[in-house]
Amino acid sequence: MEFRDLKAQYQKYKNEINKAVGNVFEETSFISGPQVKTFENRLAEYVGVKHCITCANGTDALSLVLTAWGIGKGDAVFVPDFTFFATAEVVSFVGATPIFVDVDSKTFNINPIELEKKIQQTIFENKLTPKVIIPVDLFGLLADYSAIEMIANKYNLLVLEDGAQGFGAEYQGRKACGFGDAATTSFFPAKPLGCYGDGGAIFTNDDELAKLLESLRVHGKGEDKYDNVRIGVNSRLDTVQAAILDIKLDALINHELHDVNAIFRKYNKKLETYVEVPFIPNGYTSSFAQYTIRLADKEQRDSLKAFLQKNNIPSMIYYTKTMHNQIAFEKLNNIDIDYPISTSLCSTVLSLPMHPYLKDEEIELISSKIIEFLNS
Repeated sequence: MEFRDLKAQYQKYKNEINKAVGNVFEETSFISGPQVKTFENRLAEYVGVKHCITCANGTDALSLVLTAWGIGKGDAVFVPDFTFFATAEVVSFVGATPIFVDVDSKTFNINPIELEKKIQQTIFENKLTPKVIIPVDLFGLLADYSAIEMIANKYNLLVLEDGAQGFGAEYQGRKACGFGDAATTSFFPAKPLGCYGDGGAIFTNDDELAKLLESLRVHGKGEDKYDNVRIGVNSRLDTVQAAILDIKLDALINHELHDVNAIFRKYNKKLETYVEVPFIPNGYTSSFAQYTIRLADKEQRDSLKAFLQKNNIPSMIYYTKTMHNQIAFEKLNNIDIDYPISTSLCSTVLSLPMHPYLKDEEIELISSKIIEFLNS
């Protein structure tokens, strides 16, 4: 059994993927080939924004936007305490300071009430200038952008949506990566839309920002790559990956989003009386990068994980450590008492196998073993 079955997906689309990759090999336009622009245009249309700028990975996508906005030393950027390291890492990378915010106990996404408290506290302390909020679409579920954007407008802050785990998700008809002043996603293989290597993308309706990002991703180029008007980086999506992603975007749209949501409902039906299952608020559709349950405590969670492993059922813990407890951020002197939900989640969450190709008999086996463990 696979935690996320990329093999099954490849077998289903093997002919289409091989043909698309073969065309790139025939054309030998491996860097910035026509497939890249075609894919960018498709992504922008799908999300519903004017511009899509692809790059080498999701972390670069975040860094590029912060760089383009001029975020740096003395600036405060607000990020959830319960997320992957890259969300906060990029803030320090550009010289700014990440301000961690506790998350909601049901959605696990950044808590708007706690967010406003942190903004007010930062203003009161007057050591840093609040500049950006980076909400994360955790496990495939969009953050509460209605509340977040109201707060951002109130305090004149920019919003950068981290949609690395949320591509394909929706809220009342608006798609992930279509919120905030800019948004990013990752094409890491295990993501809802993943390539066969690394890749990322940035989305925005801001014409000037898009133009600047296109320059920054290719060594700060001007009219061409030998006309360098600013300091940039080398962060491009390979043509081969764009060709693969173009095929996989069709799969996502045609059936994969539907299939993971059907699997979510099947899991819930079997497990909701035994454990805390994922909470999807009304009006939201998740793309289910993960299906994450919550156990009573760390001992129960760890014991269940070991039990599943003995029965050849893979599971993962996202995440074992909060951002404020990362050694890289220890100089910020944050303490657990300020982040009770995030701290608790790290001891109680467990992610189960989740992908569009999960079979009914696998769902039955996983669920029955969890129930067997809990009843024992």
